[in-house]
Amino acid sequence: MAKAIKLADQVIYSLQKDISLGKYKPGDLIPAEPVLMEQFGVGRSTIREAIKTLSNAGILKVQQGAGTFVCDPKTTTEPLDQRLRRAAMQEVNHVRQLLEVEIVQLAVQHRQQADLDAMNSLLEERWQAITADDYNACADADIRFHKAVATASHNSVLADLYQTFTNVIMDGFQQREKPHVSQFQRTHDLHVQLAAAIAAQQSGKAIETVKAILENNF
Repeated sequence: MAKAIKLADQVIYSLQKDISLGKYKPGDLIPAEPVLMEQFGVGRSTIREAIKTLSNAGILKVQQGAGTFVCDPKTTTEPLDQRLRRAAMQEVNHVRQLLEVEIVQLAVQHRQQADLDAMNSLLEERWQAITADDYNACADADIRFHKAVATASHNSVLADLYQTFTNVIMDGFQQREKPHVSQFQRTHDLHVQLAAAIAAQQSGKAIETVKAILENNF
């Protein structure tokens, strides 16, 4: 069971989504505090915390006496990992699925023996952590296995992009209430099948398996 999302985080996500999807465009004035308080059913301090976070990220700009405006995205320098942490996990997982599907397709084409050896070694580590009932070791081995698959794509941009996603994924593991290795145990056979499909260069099987892994993660 995931931890409850802070009220300010809910407001941040909703405002960010409205901005990203064009409801509020660069230069637009967002609603005043009283309007946002009524819209979200929260207090003034919650609205101010959300606006401060988005202002610090370069998404909004507060002008005293004039209001709060949406910044031009060209001037936004917010790191990707910070943006991902403010997104809804459902949206992060959707993008992650698209990314992982592309990664495994390339891994099937370009994997080398060293890549396969690394994946198999990490599968062994993952299983040992499961049998030792060590949640943190499971999470670490799981992340490193998927990073090894990304490395096997031999596309440096994809590998770097996936590294950014892994930081957010690890945060998700750590935020779960009463974490248990069972969540890793139930997908272990799928991870073994994924490595085997990549080794055998079976693209369809690899894509099908990685989708099954992601569907079972949450």
